[in-house]
Amino acid sequence: MTYLFELQLWAAVLLDLFCGDPRWFPHPVRLIGLFCTWCEAVFGRLVKSQLLAGALTVASVIGLTLSVTAILLVSASLLSVILAQVLAVFVLYTSVAARDLVVHSKSVYLALEDTTSLERARIAISQIVGRDTETLSRAGIIRACVETVAENMVDGVTAPLFYAILFSMLAPVTGTDPIVLAALGAMAYKAVNTMDSMIGYKNDRYLFFGRCAARLDDLVNFVPARISGLLLVPAALFLGLDCQGAFRVFVKDRLAHASPNAGHPEAAVAGALGVQLGGVSNYFGKVVSKPCIGEPGREIEATDILRSNKLMLLGSFLFLLLMLLLRRAFLYFLL
Repeated sequence: MTYLFELQLWAAVLLDLFCGDPRWFPHPVRLIGLFCTWCEAVFGRLVKSQLLAGALTVASVIGLTLSVTAILLVSASLLSVILAQVLAVFVLYTSVAARDLVVHSKSVYLALEDTTSLERARIAISQIVGRDTETLSRAGIIRACVETVAENMVDGVTAPLFYAILFSMLAPVTGTDPIVLAALGAMAYKAVNTMDSMIGYKNDRYLFFGRCAARLDDLVNFVPARISGLLLVPAALFLGLDCQGAFRVFVKDRLAHASPNAGHPEAAVAGALGVQLGGVSNYFGKVVSKPCIGEPGREIEATDILRSNKLMLLGSFLFLLLMLLLRRAFLYFLL
């Protein structure tokens, strides 16, 4: 059963690497987004306290996401166990976004090859970052792209896999197929992460309403972010990058980021590449000065986007290997 689960998990990962997110298929994240919008409207109207309304929204969206996923998988299992497993692999595949991250960041790299104008590159980077991009310099575009790749390694790849494998460990206790539990774990994470991206802002509208979503997202990313940052160090070694720099900057700057989690992979990537990330950015017309991550060295260049992609992919591969080894060890001692 352990080998079967691992094969199913690898199948989901390979589907993402080769296929990415199919545009023709209604992605589960869109459904989660609809749940979030609906619950925000309902509880925002019925509950006076914004904190309580936000907390109820979070609980409801997670509950709805898990319920819909469970109903689909249980219904499939009534027809065929194999059908339920295939559906679970597909659900798990949709929770991982490594290929899309590579494709979108590479589109920025390709746009930067046009040295006569930065307009194409600014449009490309605007698709994957939340900051204002209209006046970004060439270095600013590259820096924003590298930061996005580093941060989204956790949100888009390692954290969903972490909770998929974590939930699968409940199989001996619950008697449920581990790949089904993995799909539920990944969707639970995606529900939290999607809510944070929709309502987890510190603005007038969501300062209190989105606080629960933001805090929960910080919590669920706490462990995956730290493991991811550490594993980028050996990834840098295997890729011939600055392994010592990756570890040094990781230790020194991982807590410099405003987010309690994003700085971990970002610091390791900055150290591995020998560049400095962070600094001044514009968000919604406001200048935000972020702490610098990394050490002053060479000027950042477009090929650093490709290097950060390789770091993200290899670091994610090492993360998956480590988690599967830990799962085997857990099941060995449990059984």
